[in-house]
Amino acid sequence: MTEILAVALITVLAVVSPGADFAMVVRNSYLYGRGTGLLAATGVAAGVLVHVSYTMLGVGLLIASSTALFTAIKLAGAAYLVYIGVRTFFARNDLSVDLAPASGLSPFGALRTGFLTNALNPKTTLFVVSTFTQVVGPDTALWRQAGYGLFMSVAHFGWFGLVALFFSHSHLRAAMLRRQKILNRSIGSVLVGLGVTLGLAR
Repeated sequence: MTEILAVALITVLAVVSPGADFAMVVRNSYLYGRGTGLLAATGVAAGVLVHVSYTMLGVGLLIASSTALFTAIKLAGAAYLVYIGVRTFFARNDLSVDLAPASGLSPFGALRTGFLTNALNPKTTLFVVSTFTQVVGPDTALWRQAGYGLFMSVAHFGWFGLVALFFSHSHLRAAMLRRQKILNRSIGSVLVGLGVTLGLAR
């Protein structure tokens, strides 16, 4: 029971802390609407499963112990965030405020942005690997480890699904679209800042 509570507490604290996933879901939700925001949240949850899968296979320990491999993942994630941030910063600010579904991002594109933002995030790598190595013991059954990983994924979808629902609400979204130039530059700057910080972090 102590193990379960520890995993749940660590997961909740990690999920609700603002970061790249949060910025990406907010971006997709207010620009393109509820469906796109929820697809981005689904992509984030799928990205978590990638971290869980390689951690359970033991590759997570290799990543944690290999400076070169971890650095490569970190730089790839940083470059992706900077790329999306720059695109958001310089995006055309002509989306309609009538809340009609925007065609700027396909369903696959929405899933991809959420998935890559999480899957390439070394902070999620460290979160999953450290949780499994510090909380999950060698005698923990495989099915229980899989359950912990599934809980981490579901928790991410639950939180970011709420974020998507909130920021795609018609009144809030309409107000944000009226100020999309400022918001695009703000969110773009945040994403670039997170990418640069991530890339330079030791």
